[in-house]
Amino acid sequence: MLLSASRKGARLARLLATERIRSWGLPHETAALVIAEPATNAALHGRVPGRNFRLTLSVTNDRLRIEVRDPRVERLPTVRPRTEGDDPGESGHGLMLVEGLADRWGVAPQLIGKTVWAEPAL
Repeated sequence: MLLSASRKGARLARLLATERIRSWGLPHETAALVIAEPATNAALHGRVPGRNFRLTLSVTNDRLRIEVRDPRVERLPTVRPRTEGDDPGESGHGLMLVEGLADRWGVAPQLIGKTVWAEPAL
């Protein structure tokens, strides 16, 4: 799916992907949380004016793979550990959630942009 690099596009990515996963008969609650973070990051940090981001879902060997590709390669996501005094409401800790919910996740730089992928536990 190609989606606009906006908050609305990130929300739509989560909703459409959740519905697709549900139609495959797979558990969708954890996947929805995992999808929300890279989709939001693509819209907020990977945005290039006039360019969309792409969400790809696939299932192989009983494993769900979520891929979000955006056009910015110079801004690679990293897990930012919480430190004492961090406000729990502050942004910047979403990849910790992905790391906790996914069996595996990573970033693959592309010729143009990057793909953030995750494989949440089913």
